[in-house]
Order: sequence, then structure tokens, then C-alpha cells
Amino acid sequence: MQLANAETIVKAARADARERNLKPLAIAVLDARGAVRCLINEDNTSLHRADVAIGKAYGAIALGVSSRALYERAEKQAYFVNACALITGGKLVPVPGGVLIRDGNGILLGAIGISGDTSENDEAACCAGIAAAGLVADTGA
Repeated sequence: MQLANAETIVKAARADARERNLKPLAIAVLDARGAVRCLINEDNTSLHRADVAIGKAYGAIALGVSSRALYERAEKQAYFVNACALITGGKLVPVPGGVLIRDGNGILLGAIGISGDTSENDEAACCAGIAAAGLVADTGA
């Protein structure tokens, strides 16, 4: 994930959130190894909101599926998802709002995590950011 792409994704996701008047967000873009490439905390986000955003994206990268898919799996296999959270040092957040970022050929480039509004709104802002960069959102839906 190139920094320019990460910045475009964050800027567009934030613009989408402001257009829809969402609550203050933390937005994190990680590369395919799980390293943070770009992170913002809007004014008035709570103290650990960025940790949640990173956790949504990190969980998606760690297991290769969106945080929505992790959420659905947690309902069916709670012990497995809990074990994965322990293995990752608690960095995995299995709720919607963490979306894999792919190129046009399906190659994994990274993930975006957003936290601050409802999980559905967080995920929609993720997808808007990815689309603005000309990349493909993989929500697992």
C-alpha cells in the first residue's frame, strides 16, 4: 500500500463521513503486513477510538477476511475468534468497519478500519474511501 493511496483513502472516507454527518471518526489504513500507513483521529473522538479502528483493519489483515466476516464467524465460533484475539495480543476487533483493500486483480494491498459511528456507517465510509482511490473494497458481504 503506497502512502499516496492510503492518504487518498483516508481523505475520501473522511469526506464521505462529513457529508453524511457521522459522529467523529478514527480512520486507519494498514498495509498488507499490518503496518499502519495512515491514521487520523477527528476532533472529539474518544481516547481509544483509533485502537478500535486499527483493530478492525488488523483483524481483517491477520485472518484475510473483513471484520464483518470475523463478526459473523464470532457468532458461530466464539472460541476460535477469541483465540485469534489472544494470539494477536488483543489487536483483533471482530465487528464491521474493517475492510480489505484489493487492486483490480484481487491482490491484497491492505485494509482500512474506521470506528466512531455505527458499524454499518463505519464500513460504508471505508468503502467510499477505497472507491475514491480506484481500488476494490472486500467487505465479505
